Amino acid sequence: MSWAGPEDIYLSTSLASYLDRKILVLLRDGRKLMGTLRSFDQFANAVLEGACERVIVGEQYCDIPLGLYVIRGENVVLIGEMDTEREELPPHMIRVSETEIKRAQKVEREAGELRGTMRKRMEFLDFD
Repeated sequence: MSWAGPEDIYLSTSLASYLDRKILVLLRDGRKLMGTLRSFDQFANAVLEGACERVIVGEQYCDIPLGLYVIRGENVVLIGEMDTEREELPPHMIRVSETEIKRAQKVEREAGELRGTMRKRMEFLDFD
């Protein structure tokens, strides 16, 4: 049996209040996962039931179903309870299919890569 330090006790009590509730988890890589918290441990490893990833590109979004999902605590940035009565998005957001959102992600990624390439090509210019 290992001893739990004060930070472990605080973590377990705060997450215990979210058990069997719908939560939002923000991961280090920027992904946003939603689902019902079914289990967790002192390292913030968590099990989500009915999980989905919400992907947002511009004014488009898609909830990609993941099912039962295990999250390593070291990847968690933020965990919060979702207000199921106020779950709607702003009216300007448009729900699209998984295929459409993946296409939009690819376009956004390629545009970012192009900006990075152009920036590297311009490094020889000294603007100071």
